[in-house]
Amino acid sequence: MKKHYWALVAGVIAVAFAAIFIKKAEAPSIVIAAYRLGIAAIIITPIALIKARTELKILTIKEYLMAVASGGFLALHFALWISSLRYTSVTSSVVLVTASPIFVAIASYLLFKEKITRRILIGIMVSIIGAIVIGFNSWILGGASVKGSILALSGALAIAGYLLIGRRLRQKMGILSYIFLTYSSAAVVLVIWSLIVGGSFTGYSGFTYLMFVLLALIPQLTGHSLLNWSLKFVPATMVTIAVLGEPVGATILAFSILKEVPSGFEITGGLLILGGIALAFSKNEAK
Repeated sequence: MKKHYWALVAGVIAVAFAAIFIKKAEAPSIVIAAYRLGIAAIIITPIALIKARTELKILTIKEYLMAVASGGFLALHFALWISSLRYTSVTSSVVLVTASPIFVAIASYLLFKEKITRRILIGIMVSIIGAIVIGFNSWILGGASVKGSILALSGALAIAGYLLIGRRLRQKMGILSYIFLTYSSAAVVLVIWSLIVGGSFTGYSGFTYLMFVLLALIPQLTGHSLLNWSLKFVPATMVTIAVLGEPVGATILAFSILKEVPSGFEITGGLLILGGIALAFSKNEAK
């Protein structure tokens, strides 16, 4: 398997930890999101300004604006998805937020004329069916669980926009320049958003601050950066299909750490998701 597919696997494993860290952090959702992107931006900024300064100088205004727009979608994604974890289970939330392949596939075809083969299309449909099965419990429970599901699905729409713009920019922009601009702009949006709604950045326990740091280092700087790196080599649709493996990893971690026991619906849906991913990556589609 080529290195960009190994990068996808490692990226998915890293982002699967995000829901666990978020559940453990005792802070408002928007503040968690702001800390996640803020710490990541602080770490990546000096590295990018040193190693990618030449590229940053020659980027066009249009490319800068596109990167900022991508960061805006990323900020919206995290604000919506992290909020959803307050209302529903890790499994249901993570599954619904990874429903983005259907949005990305349609937009990629309409905007970028990317080919969607029958095998990839079937893989998407099988995976989405799995996502629907896993999320079914949330819908029948009603109330807060429905609110969490709507927030997670809205987060899926936002991440689709982020990936589509990233796919275009990564064809000619280096990974350091891209994540520096998107993470930094997303962090600025989230910090301003937090201040507007009255969120506080102080007064939390040491453990919660540790969760903020781990969120920045593992799911963000490691996981998302690997996914962004792979966007240069594979279609955005394929990246989003790979990310459908995140719910399975998150469910296992939630069971092991948070003692959240998956239902029969969630187990069945997880198997469908893995089957869809295997189908989409099989034979010529993974070359």
